[in-house]
Order: sequence, then C-alpha cells, then structure tokens
Amino acid sequence: MASQSSSLPPDLFDQTTIVSLLSTLAIVFVAYATSRLVLPRATTSGTLRFLFIWHLADALCHFILEGSFLYHCFFSYVPAAEAGGRDLVPTPYNFLGFGDSRVYGPQSGGDNPFAQLWMVYARADKRWAGADLGVISLELLTVFFDGPLAVYICYLISKGSPKASIWMIVLATCELYGGFMTFCPEWLTGNINLDGSNFMYMWVYLVFFNMLWVFIPLYAVWYSISDISNAFAVRQAIDKYRKGQ
Repeated sequence: MASQSSSLPPDLFDQTTIVSLLSTLAIVFVAYATSRLVLPRATTSGTLRFLFIWHLADALCHFILEGSFLYHCFFSYVPAAEAGGRDLVPTPYNFLGFGDSRVYGPQSGGDNPFAQLWMVYARADKRWAGADLGVISLELLTVFFDGPLAVYICYLISKGSPKASIWMIVLATCELYGGFMTFCPEWLTGNINLDGSNFMYMWVYLVFFNMLWVFIPLYAVWYSISDISNAFAVRQAIDKYRKGQ
C-alpha cells in the first residue's frame, strides 16, 4: 500500500466525491426513518433498533451501490481497440466469452452517476474500476444472497421473531468472510491495488467503510449468541422446575 504523503490529489473533495459520501448518509437516514415507522417504540430496545437500521442500510448498500457495480461489470464496456492510451484496468481474458475484445467495469460507464461513484472508491482500490473476478464473485453473493437476507432479518425484527438472532449470525458470518476474501489477496501480494497515500483513501475509504462490515457484524454475532444462550438458559430453568414438581 502506498505510504501517506503531504501532497493531496486535486480531486480529493470534488463534487463526485461529496455526492458519493452523501449517498451513504442518505441510505442510513432512510434506514433510520423506516425503523421509526415499522418498529414499536414502546417495546423495541435500542439494541434491536440499531440492528434493524444496520441491516436495512446493509441491504440498501448491497442492492443500490454494489448492485450498480455488478451492472457496470456486466453491461458497461468499451471496445479494447478504443481503450488504447487510456489508463484502464484490464479485463480478464474471455470475460463473458468475449476474449480480449472488451474492457468492462465502472471505468467504462462514462458519466453514469454510479459508475462515477465507484471510480471515486477506485482511487483507493483500483480493483473496483474494472471487472476483477474475485470481487465480482463476492459481490454476486453479496447482492443476491446477503441483501435479501438482510431484508428478511429486518422483517423478523419488526415482527419480534426470535428467528432474527439465528439469521443475524448467518449473515454476519457471510459479511466477515466476504471482507476477508476481499482483502486477503491484497495482503498476500503487497497491496498492489491499494492506495493509502492520504487520509481520505486510507482511513475513510479503506479502513472506515470496510471496518464497519467487521465490527458491526461481530456485534450482531455477540448479541445473537447472548440472546440464544439466554433462551436455552430459560428452557433449562423450566425443565428443572418441571422435574422438581
């Protein structure tokens, strides 16, 4: 990973960057507002409200943001012959069966707002500019499995179902595994695709945004295990009471 330097890139706080950051705040606001609408105020603990907001924001990020990344990986391309002279991330040979004739990814999405959003993040991790096979494979599971599961967990929480704790463990495990498999290849190859040359790239894009999907899933696991353990303890107490009668 590149070391931090005193000189900052001129596009560090351009309009696209600001809009991209605001979009994540908008997702959190929508999740919070939804929690106010669907969760009973009198009976919903602060912990469960937080976990509802997290899982809904998680789902929206998967569907909207990462879903748009997959869209550009599969449908946005420029002919390789027209890519000469442009600093584009190469597309793996025979991706989607087209040999080496096309260059895919947000880098080929032109002025599309979501393509531009991903090109902002790609300043810190250039794999997200093109069609990296490892990233695409993980994002397919993230969008089509993790996203729906997060919505289902929100539904269970809103209904007060104890099943929520079980599925939160499943989803958290998926999120943690996905994060590890995203960055482990970089750790093993010296972080050749990562740029930590300034505070924004290093601590906001690479650390903060990614560590959210480490610490909060771990918290969800801790809460869920505690909840399930408490249920077993209650059942054991009932069994002892019945045997003592």
